[in-house]
Amino acid sequence: MTRTLITGGLVITSAEEIHADVLIEDTRIVAVASTGTQEWTAERVIDASGKYVIPGGVDAHTHMQMPFGGTTASDTFESGTRAAAWGGTTTIIDFAIQSVGQSLRQGLDVWHAKADAQCAIDYGFHMILSDVNESTLREMDGLVGEGVSSFKLFTAYPGVFYSDDGQILRAMQQAADNGGLIMMHAENGIAIDVLVRQALERGETEPRYHGEVRRALLEAEATHRTIQLARVAGSPLYVVHVAAQEAVAELTAARDMGLPVFGETCPQYLYLSTDNLAEPDFEGAKYVCSTPLRPREHQAALWRALRTNDLQVVSTDHCPFCFAGQKELGRDDFSKIPNGLPGVENRMDLLHQAVVDGNISRRRWIEIACASPARMFGLYGKKGTIAPGADGDVVIYDPTAEQVMSSATHHMNVDYSAYEGKRVTGRVETVLSRGELVIDQREFVGRAGHGQYMPRATCQYLN
Repeated sequence: MTRTLITGGLVITSAEEIHADVLIEDTRIVAVASTGTQEWTAERVIDASGKYVIPGGVDAHTHMQMPFGGTTASDTFESGTRAAAWGGTTTIIDFAIQSVGQSLRQGLDVWHAKADAQCAIDYGFHMILSDVNESTLREMDGLVGEGVSSFKLFTAYPGVFYSDDGQILRAMQQAADNGGLIMMHAENGIAIDVLVRQALERGETEPRYHGEVRRALLEAEATHRTIQLARVAGSPLYVVHVAAQEAVAELTAARDMGLPVFGETCPQYLYLSTDNLAEPDFEGAKYVCSTPLRPREHQAALWRALRTNDLQVVSTDHCPFCFAGQKELGRDDFSKIPNGLPGVENRMDLLHQAVVDGNISRRRWIEIACASPARMFGLYGKKGTIAPGADGDVVIYDPTAEQVMSSATHHMNVDYSAYEGKRVTGRVETVLSRGELVIDQREFVGRAGHGQYMPRATCQYLN
């Protein structure tokens, strides 16, 4: 048995802050006690004096090795989970994709093969439904039973991932019966495609038009529509990557009615804006993602919703494509720019900066980055907290270290940073995953294959 003792730090969970020692035996936390009150011994002692001791981050929305627009996201499960660990994240939930004409099982098997023995940290899967039919609806029940308990549908991307309202309703009805959680990419893709075509006909080809055609109102409309469909089906709903203040208003109204409706946003919507999409010399392509970045005035509504719990989770939607050779596919046509940007390594630090800036509290930082995503997707108790019985996923975080974000120093396999030159206060120092060191005082000591696949329970907000 290997015992690890973390002493002298400020332990922060979503529920409390306490100067405490944390004892880990093998893979699990076995005890937490006020500093100096216990005479524990251990083979490995980590002095966390002056540091925070926090649960490993849970990033519930990543896309490693994802095919999109004729290319593939540049981070593999190996490189992407290593970068996640550098950023203080010890669990990712990625998306297995069912292609049209495939079974859910075929899609899930492909993603298991990509990730197996590759990950530096633990991982789970959501299932993307691209082809809702009698057969795939029946398959959903079995997947919930084996720990794939969330299903993502799209009102966007006609011809690729799009589902019509009838398909969405039927998937929601199935989830209402089997306990699964429906996740929704909420943008009106049919209307957006019309606006894309009209923009290109006018010769509007630059990256900034990506943000102009994917209107905030069309995000709000799809959010409203899918909330009503969930009400009809009696199903819960989780809206991914919320960017527009009008969409936040739809979620807030639903939650004020007591409906089981949830939402996430991402750091790019909190810190970046259409100003980035408009950067000259095609630089704006670096910031093309969907939902798109919004004008800066939308940010206040997102921060407010995170404080009031109308948004519960901050994930990254990490889906990196290199500027050279990948983003450049759309140099003459913004609609051909691969959608996505890197961020799995930056999330915990950007949210700590939000604490420094006074936008959220320290405990809320841990709640939206660790505890709430774990609860939302059936992992809490093992993940997202520091308590006896939890996995030994612990981060020693230096709240006073300063860093400058840059592609020159990040560990994501992509040739630019969305936050190039941004100064932040706070940095990961040491990371343990199930009691094993992955980052040891700013040195990577982990390995591909340490990370285990995690079957998940159903949403713990609904149990």
